[in-house]
Amino acid sequence: MNWYEKLNEYFPVEEMKSREHMEALLKEKSDVYYKDEGEHHVLMYAEFDSFIFIDYVYVSTASRGQGLGHKLIEKMKKKGKPIILEVEPVDYDDSDTEKRLRFYQREGFKHAQSIGYTRRSVVTNELSQMEILYWSPDDASEEQIYEQMKEMYTEIHTYKDEEFYGKSYQPVEEVLTRDEERGIENILHELDKTKS
Repeated sequence: MNWYEKLNEYFPVEEMKSREHMEALLKEKSDVYYKDEGEHHVLMYAEFDSFIFIDYVYVSTASRGQGLGHKLIEKMKKKGKPIILEVEPVDYDDSDTEKRLRFYQREGFKHAQSIGYTRRSVVTNELSQMEILYWSPDDASEEQIYEQMKEMYTEIHTYKDEEFYGKSYQPVEEVLTRDEERGIENILHELDKTKS
């Protein structure tokens, strides 16, 4: 099975870019978009001057629990830049979503409480919400993460979208929102939980 088939089998259809889109990114944006592939993993990421965006991480079932995911994340952390990624919100009917979130929490990723992300799939036309997680060596603010997400969305997600899908993704301002009050409410809620 090649790298794209592995990703396609693992990720929901509404989260997957087309093969053409990803191949174009690898070829035409080779100074930014990269593939790290091994027998048991596929890691697709974009590295900008001031941050890294992890697009997809796949670790084969056979090698889960052996520290491969940790090694891949450590490799990214050594670059010394904030790392941003999107994950599905926890669905208690799908244990993978919970495991994924726990894995990133163990790796030191924080949930960007003030950033909302809702996107309509150009494939299924379904609306899907994603959570933004980030890790930062120098404690980047959520404002910085928000600005970096906007740059990534424009440069990577919507790259030649009409050419590959026959229609455009929504503009960045419709997809990404920032609500500082939402972040404060969540922080206060978390503090209340630790007191009780």
